[in-house]
Amino acid sequence: MSSIFTGLLRLRRGPWEMLATILIALGVLMLMQPFAIVLYSYSFVVTLIGTVMFIIVSHFPE
Repeated sequence: MSSIFTGLLRLRRGPWEMLATILIALGVLMLMQPFAIVLYSYSFVVTLIGTVMFIIVSHFPE
């Protein structure tokens, strides 16, 4: 099993922060794309989930 999945299962900060950062970036990309209104509609929710997740995960042990 790779170290990223092991870190996710053990509630370590690094892998979860990376996942939250990816969600934030995905939400911003969804917000800036001009093609699909569905992606634009869910962009705020995805960005919000990533941000809240990052705040929670920042309290996990290293």
